[in-house]
Amino acid sequence: QVQLVESGGGLVQAGGFLKLSCAASGNIFSIDTMGWFRQAPGKQRELVATVTSAGGTDYSDSVKDRVTISRDNAKNTVYLRMYSLKPEDTAVYYCKAEVRSGMFRAYETHWGQGTQVTVSS
Repeated sequence: QVQLVESGGGLVQAGGFLKLSCAASGNIFSIDTMGWFRQAPGKQRELVATVTSAGGTDYSDSVKDRVTISRDNAKNTVYLRMYSLKPEDTAVYYCKAEVRSGMFRAYETHWGQGTQVTVSS
């Protein structure tokens, strides 16, 4: 079993800052890509940012100037720093990780339960 636990969400005023964290635990041999996605009410889940085990990053065009993704491989943790938050950033933010539970096992996709981010105007 693999668990992803997000933390750091909350209510913040427009222009503010939040740092989200997601820690993976359980039966983990290695983790490939980790990332953050978000889903606003009535909308589909969308990519925010991803980071590979080697540190390569990818960002959504809508947030790339305002967020930074990073990870601590020793802690199996991925972070998302969000700056200059806007009301349209309001969503549930989900962590995703591609995890391998053994040397000869395939990578499997795991999701966290999500953390609410609300940006007030």
